Amino acid sequence: MAYDLITMGRIGVDLYPLQTGVPLAQVSSFGKFLGGSATNVAVAAARLGRHTAVITRTGDDPFGTYLHEALRDFGVDDRWVTPVPGLPTPVTFCEVFPPDDFPLYFYRQPKAPDLEIDAHELDLDAIREARIFWVTGTGLSEEPSRTATLAALAHRAKEGTTVFDLDWRPMFWSSDISGSRPGPAAARPFYAEALRHTTVAVGNLDEVEVATGVRDPHAAARALLDAGVEIAVVKQGPKGVLAVSRNGDSAEVPPLPVTVLNGLGAGDAFGGSLCNGLLEGWDLETIMRHANAAGAIVASRLECSSAMPTPDEVAAALEAGAVL
Repeated sequence: MAYDLITMGRIGVDLYPLQTGVPLAQVSSFGKFLGGSATNVAVAAARLGRHTAVITRTGDDPFGTYLHEALRDFGVDDRWVTPVPGLPTPVTFCEVFPPDDFPLYFYRQPKAPDLEIDAHELDLDAIREARIFWVTGTGLSEEPSRTATLAALAHRAKEGTTVFDLDWRPMFWSSDISGSRPGPAAARPFYAEALRHTTVAVGNLDEVEVATGVRDPHAAARALLDAGVEIAVVKQGPKGVLAVSRNGDSAEVPPLPVTVLNGLGAGDAFGGSLCNGLLEGWDLETIMRHANAAGAIVASRLECSSAMPTPDEVAAALEAGAVL
């Protein structure tokens, strides 16, 4: 049976402080959680009742074992999660300063295993048959993941729904000989190639600027449509989210009121709910309202993966008009 959703990209262990409002140097205890944006999107959609899987790689170590166990517990198929001997499973720390300061510290050296995804090892038939296939900008940051991501997109050839999470994280892109990391201009050709095979593009204002060269939300949405997508989704922070479809439909939805504890993971909850709404065939405004609610719920909680909401929790937030 074809999957509702296959995601491809980052995985790791999130170590989140159990004390908030203090710098990392003063934190005395941490919680351990499954992490990584593409993986969290698969978890979020599974929480909403979808049959999901993730394509990624871990270290051949106890943290890799933990990630397999966590994926199974969340109902996400881990058959395409494979170990890379000699590379450690990535670990991410964060600091929690509500409502809007959540510094991240990524430990992905000497190289993250999820960037070792190889095109020759992909199950291209499963990728093509999935109702939704999700890739990220981080997957384009280094070889062989870049070639694998573009090969998967080309093979899928816009079959079903293909989502490109623009996901611009400059610290993940390889440094040149001088130690400098490539900027948006260097990354843009790879983004353009991915967009050619994409039906839905999702990103915040920084990310749409990387992909298109323009920052105005409406202009960026038009540029994404011109690049080949059918639906452009632009996250505008406190102004909410803008979604524009090639057929002329559009929706601009404000954020749901919430007392933020940890904003990390809200975007992944948004993504999982976006996929669920697309699978349901909802109109753009309904999809965006549900996705906003899912993201707000996770923002009200400390963790990411285990904080992903159920359908009943999303419905309750929408009915209340806020996350209570």
